[in-house]
Amino acid sequence: MTDHTKSNPAGAQDLNEKVKATAASATQEAKTRAKDVADTVASDAARYADDAKGAAADEVKGVASALRTAADELRSGSPQERTFSQLADGLADASDSMRDKDLGEMVGAVTDFAKRNPFVFLGGAALVGFAATRFAKASETGARGERYAYEGREMERPVPTERAQGLNTNNVAAPAVNTTPKGGTQ
Repeated sequence: MTDHTKSNPAGAQDLNEKVKATAASATQEAKTRAKDVADTVASDAARYADDAKGAAADEVKGVASALRTAADELRSGSPQERTFSQLADGLADASDSMRDKDLGEMVGAVTDFAKRNPFVFLGGAALVGFAATRFAKASETGARGERYAYEGREMERPVPTERAQGLNTNNVAAPAVNTTPKGGTQ
C-alpha cells in the first residue's frame, strides 16, 4: 500500500483547499437560504398580525357603534346615555389607536398599563374572560340545538339531519307513532 500524501503533498493540499472552499460555499448558501426563510416567515407573521389587529379594531369599532346606537335610544341627558356615549367614544378612540400603532407598541402600552394599574388590569382581564366564556357557552348552545317552549312544555329543538348523524342515539326510544291506517289491522 502506498501513501499518496507523502508522494504527492501538493495534490493533497489542493484537494484539502477544494473541500474547504466547497464547505464554505455550502455553509454560505445554507445561511442565505435560512435568512430568506426567516425573512419570509417574519413578513408573513407581521402581515397576519396586521390582519388580526385590523379585525380586532373593526370589532371594537362595531361595539362602539352599538353603544352609540344604544345611547341614542336612551333618554337624552340620562346617566345611562352619558355612560354609553363615553364608552362609545373611548372604544372608538381605542379602535383608531389600534390601527395606528404596530403590535410592539401595543404590547408595550399594555405592559406599561399593567405595571401602573395591576388591579384594574387584572379586573379587566377577568371581565374579558367572563365575557369570552359567556360567548363560548352561548355559541355552544346554538350549535347543539336550542330549547324552546311549545304549549307550556319545554322541548329540545330538532337537530338537522347532517349534524344528527354524529350524535349517539343508542339510548333514545323510538317514537310512539301508529303507522297503520285508521281502522286497519296489522
